[in-house]
Amino acid sequence: MIELLEIQKVRKGTETADKLLNFVENFSWAEVKDHTLKIIKNWEFKEWETPFAATVDGQIVGMATIMKSDYYPLPEVYPWISTVFVTEEYRGKRISEQLIDFANKYAKENGFDRTYIPTEIVGLYEKYGYRYIKDIVNYVGGIDCLYAKELK
Repeated sequence: MIELLEIQKVRKGTETADKLLNFVENFSWAEVKDHTLKIIKNWEFKEWETPFAATVDGQIVGMATIMKSDYYPLPEVYPWISTVFVTEEYRGKRISEQLIDFANKYAKENGFDRTYIPTEIVGLYEKYGYRYIKDIVNYVGGIDCLYAKELK
């Protein structure tokens, strides 16, 4: 564990929101970079939707979002925990798990009993209490796995 790790909800128009935008501009996850930049630049978060940032000494080292819709034509499925990313130098320190836990607590506080995570990776989210639901087709025709977690 990292002792100085802090996870927080990012609010529009704050210094942390500016840092998050810079973080995404420089992160290595090319497949989602442009889409995530657009969402943050235009602050497309509505109602309870929000990004979260994991920081160490004020520097963002990871992020996640909670959204009503994601990269899938499934309007009945939400909330999605999405865009979970940790910089390479901070991987292996359970930051993703802490981001997901924080997002799940936030979801529970906002009246949700379940969250969903889409992924191509099998075997990761099960460690965090998620269970496989079914294969899903994304907007470009790719197949991903849909996982869900019941919140207690």
